[in-house]
Amino acid sequence: MRAAALAAMFAAAWELYARSGAVDEFILPAPSAIAEAAYDDRSLLWDNFWVTALEVTLGILVSAVAAFALAVGLHFNRMARRAIFPLLVGSQAVPIVIVAPLLVVWWGFGLAPKLAIVAIVCFFPIVVTTLDALSRIDPDELKLMRTLDATRWQAFRYAEAPAALPGALTGAKIAVAVAVIGAVLAEYAGSSEGLGHLILQALPQLEIARAWAAVAILALFAVALFFALHLAERRIAPWAHRTERGPLT
Repeated sequence: MRAAALAAMFAAAWELYARSGAVDEFILPAPSAIAEAAYDDRSLLWDNFWVTALEVTLGILVSAVAAFALAVGLHFNRMARRAIFPLLVGSQAVPIVIVAPLLVVWWGFGLAPKLAIVAIVCFFPIVVTTLDALSRIDPDELKLMRTLDATRWQAFRYAEAPAALPGALTGAKIAVAVAVIGAVLAEYAGSSEGLGHLILQALPQLEIARAWAAVAILALFAVALFFALHLAERRIAPWAHRTERGPLT
């Protein structure tokens, strides 16, 4: 409720500022104009939203599976971790706006380059948070597993994997926002549909309110995904909330 109240106050201030004439409506339309455009163009926005939503959702899933697998592999092999992790950190300095057109040239204008771009931007935070969770496992718990003659796989399955799961989900929640940005950049690089493509078309046509409506839909979608992951974490990793209070508890 407090978030909704703050959003309403922000929208009201934005409305007053836009209506005051301090800024041209072609640069910053009022929230009421954006809402009107969202209603008038609802069919167009809805059709393109589903394209972007599919790219984001599948990209996050692909990234989460690959990142979790790599994090586990690096956790098991410390030499590989020392060799590969610095390269992962360095890869974050490569602008995705340079990589995106290359992927489109290599793989065409289909779904594959969009998934790859979303997965790339989501990959790093999931790897980092999963590795951090794995490194924080209580050593006494692992000693107990060895005392019970547990195999290395059993120790991972019953002690390390449950501890790593909340970290992976936390990384996924961080990745949600950048996943939406990645999908838009992918559509900018080359696409015939999606909200990013719609924004790219709306701006030169001076349909600024329509472009802002698409941005608002992307923001709401990112928020919805974040809270969906938060609820999923409470269901599949309830032990992560027994001793800690997160920002949404």
